[in-house]
Amino acid sequence: MKAHAQPIKEDIEAREIRRKHANWEYINKQPPKIKTALMIYIETGDLWIASRIAGLTIDEFNEIRIKANIPNVT
Repeated sequence: MKAHAQPIKEDIEAREIRRKHANWEYINKQPPKIKTALMIYIETGDLWIASRIAGLTIDEFNEIRIKANIPNVT
């Protein structure tokens, strides 16, 4: 069975909510690894992957996500 290449509707809606609520000014002021990780999180909603990119624990990254006003939408 093939995996779907296109994101499902719920994924698209969750991404839009994360984008809409994100504090882009805060995100753009972050060091490159953190900024990239926050943007990956906005696009994917994957806290684990984003925390690995940032080089932080999930809890440490989650604190930054909250400061960036990015909702945890699943």
